[in-house]
Amino acid sequence: MPAELFSGTGAGHATVPLDLLVTLTMLSLVPLLLVMCTSFVRIVVVLSLVRSAIGASALPPNAVLTGLALILTFVVMAPTAQRIGREAIDPYSRGAIAPSQAVTRAIAPLRSFMLRQTRAADVTLFERISRRPAQAQIPMTVLVPAFVVGELRSGFAIGFALYLPFVAIDLAVAAMLMGLGMMMLSPPVVSLPVKLLLFVMVDGWAMLCGGVVASFR
Repeated sequence: MPAELFSGTGAGHATVPLDLLVTLTMLSLVPLLLVMCTSFVRIVVVLSLVRSAIGASALPPNAVLTGLALILTFVVMAPTAQRIGREAIDPYSRGAIAPSQAVTRAIAPLRSFMLRQTRAADVTLFERISRRPAQAQIPMTVLVPAFVVGELRSGFAIGFALYLPFVAIDLAVAAMLMGLGMMMLSPPVVSLPVKLLLFVMVDGWAMLCGGVVASFR
């Protein structure tokens, strides 16, 4: 075995540990990127609010909602992921570009997706919070929180619109029970099966998934 592998004078000894370090660092950031830089936040917020509006707090279980949110996230992010693979991962795997170039190329498609969902007012807010002057290229330390705040706003707005029909059902059932003099009967006992029936009749889960995916630009 060549002596430079032990002495640290060879180029391979310096390159392989650096590549391994970059790869491990990127893998450790994948969960954070999945939550903070993709469509996951909006989708999981909408699904959770709909479950709360129906009134079945434990159904579907959290694992099912999270799994469905992940699948829809993969659907929404598929074009961005394909672009990252084409422009960053494939050239890096062939050894055509350095790790730093691969990271830069991988961030560009993700940045484009986040910018399409982010309001200029949110970017201005976090530039002021971070005390950064406005720049031609928004730094990720400003773009990421602005994107997450926008996703939370969009998720709550969609959830509010979806909440209203269920609130109307609750009010109608409560008024009906009061008119019948059935004061001792809890309205959720009657309204829950009504909401479940209507939600199934209109194919609510399919409409919900299609609508939340279509809300991304």
